[in-house]
Amino acid sequence: MYIYNVTINVNESIHEEWLTWIKEHIPQVLATGKFTEAKLTKVLVEEEMGGITYAVQYRAKSREALDAYYKEDADKLRQDGLSKFADKVLAFRTEHEIIDEYSVAFK
Repeated sequence: MYIYNVTINVNESIHEEWLTWIKEHIPQVLATGKFTEAKLTKVLVEEEMGGITYAVQYRAKSREALDAYYKEDADKLRQDGLSKFADKVLAFRTEHEIIDEYSVAFK
């Protein structure tokens, strides 16, 4: 399994509009069928440059699914956000391979 992580710093002037948009965007990314789930998280570290930082973690079943997303869907889906928010957001993307997972069962 793979995690496709998108970390986004959002200018406070468009924060509410961006938050509404990303909550619509994530289901569109999931609708490509390349990912099994997504998590939207707020980064709890204050950035020197200001703004509010979020991370979206998409889980892909395979490297092939992630590569297919890049080839077939990524450019089109990114363009909407770029045209809407231009220089008010700064994003970077990382890929993570899941080596092992652990959980604790609470009773």
